[in-house]
Amino acid sequence: MEHLSEKLINWASILDPGTRAQAELTATMPFIHPHLALMPDAHLGKGATVGSVIPTLGAIMPAAVGVDIGCGMVAVRTQFVAADLPEDRSTVRKAIARAVPLSAGARNRSITREHTQERLSELRDRADDAGFDPGSYVRVWDLQLGTLGSGNHFLEVTLDEADRVWLFLHSGSRGVGNKIAQHHIGVAQQVCIDAGVDLPDRDLAYLSEGSVEFDAYIRQMQWAQHYALLNREEMMDRMVACLQDWVGTEVQRLEEINCHHNYTEPEEHYGELVWLSRKGAISARAGEPGLIPGSMGTASYVVAGLGNPVALMSAPHGAGRVYSRNKARKTFTVEQLAEAMAGIEYEHSAAFLDEIPAAYKDIDQVMADAADLVQIRHTLRQIVNVKGT
Repeated sequence: MEHLSEKLINWASILDPGTRAQAELTATMPFIHPHLALMPDAHLGKGATVGSVIPTLGAIMPAAVGVDIGCGMVAVRTQFVAADLPEDRSTVRKAIARAVPLSAGARNRSITREHTQERLSELRDRADDAGFDPGSYVRVWDLQLGTLGSGNHFLEVTLDEADRVWLFLHSGSRGVGNKIAQHHIGVAQQVCIDAGVDLPDRDLAYLSEGSVEFDAYIRQMQWAQHYALLNREEMMDRMVACLQDWVGTEVQRLEEINCHHNYTEPEEHYGELVWLSRKGAISARAGEPGLIPGSMGTASYVVAGLGNPVALMSAPHGAGRVYSRNKARKTFTVEQLAEAMAGIEYEHSAAFLDEIPAAYKDIDQVMADAADLVQIRHTLRQIVNVKGT
């Protein structure tokens, strides 16, 4: 941990100059209190750095929450061990890929599951309470519940250090969350223009607490957070069904963790009630369970928070990119990806080249940097990986 400026404290040992400069700029915003905490996986983002924990008094910067509102992970520990699993892992990979629509823009053809209907009914009621129509952002938002998306989102069958079988996935609020975020980023920019605010970066535009625009953002952002949580629950239900069919035995959910890493909520820190925005960071209060995934082909971690007050009770959300997607595609080869994925059942495709582990920070170094933020409870290694393009 090091102080980079008066209001910027850093836990990242791997930090490129551009990311540092972006974080330093965000930390100059006048309503930051007491300081911005930069997590070990920090990398460039829209306006504010991914891997930032940003406490604000009386204002919120929508871009500092993130464009995939409520993005996060869910993991389930089952009663199975590696020896219980059939030898042909391609069977379950293909079944999961059929059960969960993958890739950008993917949707379900229809809504059939009773639990899906219940979740959608809950979301419709919450949208009514929030005073908006999600369909005004994405017409088929309901058909995207239970779908993965693309990028670093994944569905995995994993084994822990005792060879126990876990199901693990990473996804967010899909198209509707992104559209909500982009809309309110634009609203904040216009509000700042109208007020004559001189911003160091237009994506650091903010909404002031008590304004109509602020209240509308909070209501819709909280709805999108819940959408993301239920989206993960829906996909996990489908993964459980696939595992059950593959093994031929009903799955027991012995432990389940579901956590966000792109969100904001009121919390008390350093004696003040602030809006704490975790953009690419998870809550890590003392004893709080959490999930920190690595990149495609590397380990992921089940953790317990250590409640570090200087880090604002937070921890990293993953490995953090060191190569942009375009640079990764130009730098690495399909053969290198196959080598990195040795022993893991996955779809061999050049479409996933930008997700090669070498495009990310070393997750072991990230976890070493986070030693005073979380305690590792379980180390998970992938045996089946499913991703969208």
